[in-house]
Order: sequence, then structure tokens, then C-alpha cells
Amino acid sequence: MEPLNHASPAGLGGFQMVPRWACGSLGDRLFCVMCFFCPCIDREFAVSLARVLVVEDDSAIRRGVRDALEFAGYTVLEAVDGREGFEIASSAELDMVLLDIYMPRRDGLSVLKELREVRQGLPVIFLTAKGEAEDRVQGLKLGADDYIVKPFNAGELLARVEAVLRRSAERPKPVHRLTLDGRAVDFERREVVFADGRRVVLAQREAELLEYLAANRGRAISRDELLQRVWGVDPRGVQTRTVDMAIARLREQLGDDSAKPTMVVTVRGKGYMLAAAPAGDDAGSDADNNAGGAA
Repeated sequence: MEPLNHASPAGLGGFQMVPRWACGSLGDRLFCVMCFFCPCIDREFAVSLARVLVVEDDSAIRRGVRDALEFAGYTVLEAVDGREGFEIASSAELDMVLLDIYMPRRDGLSVLKELREVRQGLPVIFLTAKGEAEDRVQGLKLGADDYIVKPFNAGELLARVEAVLRRSAERPKPVHRLTLDGRAVDFERREVVFADGRRVVLAQREAELLEYLAANRGRAISRDELLQRVWGVDPRGVQTRTVDMAIARLREQLGDDSAKPTMVVTVRGKGYMLAAAPAGDDAGSDADNNAGGAA
């Protein structure tokens, strides 16, 4: 196999001619590092020096992922199995974890489950094989932010890392209480108390949906994001009206006019949003101190 000599395009960092073997996929073959000059990668964001932990027992894959991330500007920590991965992820200063599922000493699913108890907001992307569909679904339900199927190329890896980091930068704190147009919502009780004293108990799914909307108050949230974050379902290739039906039930329970909703509003072409709190409306939640960043 003949090496390819790639020169960087003008204005892309002044890299010299670099001999590389023909391009392949991470987790399969060596890859061409100059393929990172794909225009879909936001170079300024990548060089933000985010710290990423790669937990992968296959040394070739781990090395390829590390090289891709470091070339793009990330700081990379490594772990060779699930036990070491959890020890680092639970204690080190990190912005993201890339986590393999099947590893010696401890599998990725158990690592994620315990990690969510100690570091709820740490973004996690699973590295999975093609035949692990059920594990991917379980991982999403446990709180994984995304997954990527091996073998994958460097461009896809960086794009997914970048997208999850952008979302997590606005990740709000959990909401416990909410005041909404004269209604007091207690999420621990799943109860809505109206101004006239009436009480309505929300169904579990509608309560989780409202809590997610409240945690992201003022931001339009897509149906795909709601499917993934509230239902734990991978939205790719899925056509369903599950979210729309749940929104309709939620509006009914809140007494929000479905024809002209003022609380849970539809944002055309984007999804749904909990209307921003008017001045003086106390949201009564842990997330409210973060509301400006989530809007």
C-alpha cells in the first residue's frame, strides 16, 4: 500500500506534507488524519480543549479515537477496561466520556448506571458494535447522550462529540417545583395545584415530559430530542406521534387551550417549548438559577 502525501489547504493551520496510509475507518483500519479538514467540523469549537475520557479495551480502536480527538484539539484520557474507566470518570475533571459496552472487568452499561448516580450531567457517548441494538436502547434509557456504531470514521466521531458537547453546555439542573400561569407543579409528587385549589396528578410520562421542558424553559426542543431524553428511544429512522400525543395529554392536564396554547407552545419547524416565565413568575426550581443559560 502506498502512502498518500496530503498537504493542508491554505488557512487551515499550516500543516506540512504528512505521509499517511490510505483512509479507512476507526475501529477497522488506520485512518487518514488529514480527512479532518472536512468542512463539517467546527475547528474553533474543537480546539476548546475539552477533556474527553476514552474507555475502550481494544488498543487499536482506543489509539485511533485518541489520535482523532487530539488532532482536533481535545485533551484525552484513556482507560483500558470498565473498572478503570469508572474510577477515572467518577473523579477526574472531564467534559465527556466515550464508553465501550463490552469490556473486561466491567461492562459499559453498569459503568454508566453507577456513573449517573454520582455525575448525572456528564455527557456519555457509547461506542457500540452493529449487533448491539438492544444494548444501545438500554444505554439511552440509562442516560447515554448518544452512540456511535463501530467501525466509524473520524469525521462522524468528531461531529457527534461536538454536537453532544454543544447540548451539554446548556444542560440545566434538575427541576423540583414550577409555577406556571397560576399553577403550582410539584414534580416529586407529580401534582399540579390550580389557583382554585383543584389538584391534578400527572401521569408518569407527562410529568417527565413537563420536567424536561421546564428544565429547558424558553428553548424549542425537537421531537427527536424528547424521544431520546424523555422516552429513552433512539429517534433515528423512527416515525411516531408519541410525543405529539403526550403533549396533547399534558396540555389537557394543565388546562392549556389546545387550540391556542400559552404554556406548552408549538414552535413551527422545531418542536415544543415551555413558554418563558413572565417577570415576577417564580419557577421555584433548582434550574431557575440556570434559566438564562438554557434559554
